[in-house]
Amino acid sequence: MDDTAIEPLMDAHPTVIMVADDYEVIRQLCRTWLEIRGYTVVEAENGEEAVELAQRECPALILMDVSMPLLDGLAATRRIREIKELCDVWIVAISGMGTGHRQAALMAGCDEFLTKPFDFPQLERVLGQLLSSPPRTTR
Repeated sequence: MDDTAIEPLMDAHPTVIMVADDYEVIRQLCRTWLEIRGYTVVEAENGEEAVELAQRECPALILMDVSMPLLDGLAATRRIREIKELCDVWIVAISGMGTGHRQAALMAGCDEFLTKPFDFPQLERVLGQLLSSPPRTTR
């Protein structure tokens, strides 16, 4: 992908994105890719940390791994959806298990689903679509 054609999506949107994944390599790859685009990135390595960090940082969007230790991404999503101040945060489920987790992720409160390894042009389209939309409505 040609990074010279990338324009940050930050002008009209909050800049904090959380990457919640138990694999450091995935977090590092996402962090680098997002920071190049002008986002501020916070990271969580398990579901419990994701819930705590979401409360503290109020991200605009969370990339949430479905399978994490201590609290999986679906349970973490449900907890985040129960927190009034966070109910408008966009949550994109990511999973290496393919589309088998898609329905469960959407039912847990995720707004979108991407499979790992995800393709970055697809991630860029999802970020652009969600972050340029009006705040999500609570379910």
